[in-house]
Amino acid sequence: MRKIGLAVLLAVAVGWLASFFFTLQQAKLLGIVTLLVTMWTNNALPLGVVSLLPILLFPALGIIDVNHVTPNYAKSIIFLFIGGFMLAIAMQKSDLHLQISNRLLRVFPHTARGILYAMAIVSALLSSILSNTTITLMLMPIGLFITDNPKLKVRILLAIAYGASVGGILTPIGTPPNLLLLGYLEEIGLQAPTFVEWMGMTAPVVVTMLLVMPWILSRGVREESVGEVKQHPEPLTLPQKKLLWIIGGLSLLLVLNTPVKPWYPGLGLNEKALLLGAGLLLFMPGIRLLDWEDSRAIPYEIIFLFGAGFVIARAFGSTGLAEALAQKLSFVHVLPLWMVLAVVALFVSFSTEITSNTALTSIALPVMAQLYGIHHADTVLILMVTTIAASYAFMLPIATPPNAIIMSSRLIEVKTMAGFGFFIDLIGVLAVSVAAYTIWQWMV
Repeated sequence: MRKIGLAVLLAVAVGWLASFFFTLQQAKLLGIVTLLVTMWTNNALPLGVVSLLPILLFPALGIIDVNHVTPNYAKSIIFLFIGGFMLAIAMQKSDLHLQISNRLLRVFPHTARGILYAMAIVSALLSSILSNTTITLMLMPIGLFITDNPKLKVRILLAIAYGASVGGILTPIGTPPNLLLLGYLEEIGLQAPTFVEWMGMTAPVVVTMLLVMPWILSRGVREESVGEVKQHPEPLTLPQKKLLWIIGGLSLLLVLNTPVKPWYPGLGLNEKALLLGAGLLLFMPGIRLLDWEDSRAIPYEIIFLFGAGFVIARAFGSTGLAEALAQKLSFVHVLPLWMVLAVVALFVSFSTEITSNTALTSIALPVMAQLYGIHHADTVLILMVTTIAASYAFMLPIATPPNAIIMSSRLIEVKTMAGFGFFIDLIGVLAVSVAAYTIWQWMV
């Protein structure tokens, strides 16, 4: 109850202070957002419950009526994510993720640095498809038993958590902020990157981070052998082979569906339908990798969280709050584009350290969209930087679920995470900014 009371107190205080600078409706909106963010952060109520509160609070306080709130919880982009969840559940049920991790771990030398690279890359690749929370939970026991060297053990756990955050940006379904961006672009009528285009844009950032981050973590650790990490992987089972064929077929369709202008128009298929279709295919006779009972494992609270994020973004636009906040940031208009991208990435990355990256993204997107105006040529670029930077927070346990999970091992001190995380934050900001300025602006 104390946590709820603290959230209400902060919401009232923020709303009252905001009333001196914004309209009453905008001030109330800021108060509600403060309430939601605080309760998402301090776990005053279950995540799904907090995420459904906008359905009650927004109409009650005159922000948006209920008929304009509820459709945000069923946007078409959400069904893309549901299809991705079904594939992820099948991967876990068939243990295909263990087969992938076993094979990848064997590629690297069994030295301290080699193991750090292996665990970071395995975590990143799996987190591009599966939940980064799930991947961190699955890989942490491996990290704890690879070696008895306490210093190396801490670095391995950090590599797992950081790798999960790094890899989440690789695909549109890798982490919730990515889906929020796609839904927001659809809401304001701007063209979103296709699945393959997204991966083409984010791959240089992910590769850069996976080259640099494990190297930083390996500094100060002796290059000693740490023995065998895993036994030889077993042969693939029939369910694993079926799932690999489905994922391979889906990947091929996504590639063929991506237009290469002006030479190739693409297949013109709806990517949301492709992902959902692949998920539903898992239930079909002859394949039967999932039963309907398995669908209970879909994290519906995350879907409600998406809905809340879409509601917040819509409210920031409909009340004029996004434009009002953007006007207070109008000084960026005099800065060159490369500097604007760097400032946005730096601000978002370090702001995410103290709050949920999903909540921050839902608030930041409508504000950043108004920096130059929704239909400006660089708006999608700025929104991409905002979204990717929101996932790159490595300093504090509260910043991301993977950070919090490895802290539960009780082996890592906050100052250790903050010490490594500060420099990796800066590298992430630099990687995102450089990629955006040199590559992304020609692709969006």
